[in-house]
Amino acid sequence: ASRSWKTADTYQFVNKLRPYKGGAAMTQLRFLEAHTETHYKDMSLLHALGWRAAYHGLIPKDYLDREILDDHWVPFFHDNCGTGKLQGLILYNGEHPLCCGVYGPVRTELQPKGLPSLAQWGELVSLYVHPAHWRSGYGSLLLREILARLKREGYPGCFLYVLQENSRARRFYEKHDFTWDGYGIKVSLSPETVLTDLRYRKIL
Repeated sequence: ASRSWKTADTYQFVNKLRPYKGGAAMTQLRFLEAHTETHYKDMSLLHALGWRAAYHGLIPKDYLDREILDDHWVPFFHDNCGTGKLQGLILYNGEHPLCCGVYGPVRTELQPKGLPSLAQWGELVSLYVHPAHWRSGYGSLLLREILARLKREGYPGCFLYVLQENSRARRFYEKHDFTWDGYGIKVSLSPETVLTDLRYRKIL
């Protein structure tokens, strides 16, 4: 069953957030673990909106228009969050999804050969905030909750990949004490578009 998480740290941090623009009460903020079709659609939409806003000018527009549809990630969430391979966590204000993250054990089968292993670590697969709520504190609230859960589950640290040119995201993770460990991977979106993701990590 889905659970709503409101830890003491969550309450302390919520008090510092700016009011939600839609006018909903701050007491309606809640975390929900993704396990329904509606959750997967909300998460996919947040990812799509995040890609279009964050990667504008960094990824070719024709690729974003063609591939990044609102429901693009729904099958991925079914296959991974729906089977327990990964966990999806959404921060809602009332019924409004503000941001979401996907995390879990490192996906060893996707780690490039030659890259120093972090096989016992947790991986933050993705984290996206609705662009209308950037710089509102919601992403920080969600990230702190995910890291707290990974720590409770016994992971010694957390790592993630971030697009090299995405300076906004890099500053966000650095603010939360993630550091680039000197390694990166090439991601081929198409024969004409090859990107570099940098690996950031943090001890929990």
